[in-house]
Amino acid sequence: MTKPNTPVTLESWLNNSGLPRLEARMLLQHVLVISHSHIIAHGTQLLSNSELASLNQLCQRRLAGEPLAYLLGWREFYGRCFQVSEAVLIPRPETEHLVDAVLAHLPAQGTLWDLGTGSGAIAVTIACERPDAQIWAADISEEALAVAQANASVLQAQVRFGQGSWYQAQPQPAPHSVDVIVSNPPYIDAQDPHLQQGDLRFEPQQALTDNHNGLSAFKTIIAGAKDFLRPDGWLLFEHGYDQGEAVRNMLSQYKFRKIQTLADLAGLDRVTLGQIKSEAP
Repeated sequence: MTKPNTPVTLESWLNNSGLPRLEARMLLQHVLVISHSHIIAHGTQLLSNSELASLNQLCQRRLAGEPLAYLLGWREFYGRCFQVSEAVLIPRPETEHLVDAVLAHLPAQGTLWDLGTGSGAIAVTIACERPDAQIWAADISEEALAVAQANASVLQAQVRFGQGSWYQAQPQPAPHSVDVIVSNPPYIDAQDPHLQQGDLRFEPQQALTDNHNGLSAFKTIIAGAKDFLRPDGWLLFEHGYDQGEAVRNMLSQYKFRKIQTLADLAGLDRVTLGQIKSEAP
């Protein structure tokens, strides 16, 4: 990084930031509100002292390990830009597999409830992809809901938001009115060393771990699903690569059927789903 009051061009800052070039370019575009093509065409453009100070500050934060998404204030998910803050998990490509599975099981004019919505990435994406559906989303965090509501507003997605823990959220859909319940709950074991590594150090811990063995949220959601799902409704989860069997067993214990686990692009267990038993004879 270069000291203020020293003439610095766009290109020289990119070359001397100490960051991978792609990350440095994204910070440069963010601070100056310019395009990649502008950087290519105007590499000799000088940075002002205030621009340089802002860039150096962000660069220091990134070098300290802070996630790039938090520095930029957004992350792409399912082809759309989602606002993010330290109040929400950063949307990840693996969760796109969960969205795909939901879209495959949500009937026409169906109703979806996203529990633990965070940034709203799942609920808002499905609302955009399926404007015929009724979409509900809940989170215990006021700060997370503010981010989710902002994303819904920017992306013009019709989502009804409720605050509270899982099925205690208010407002909420009527009993036995939901076709699909979906959740990407906190599933990391409290003793997992990954919580102290990489991006996870900066993300909200209550959205990452249940402060137990990583399975308690699944049990709570599975146990309560019968009160809200329609007959033959579906419950879908994202989970850790080694939790597929445990989630399948819990679904089986609560009499779900057509239980299966789907792999992500790396071939790891990532999404498990099941259909609630119909009450019809």
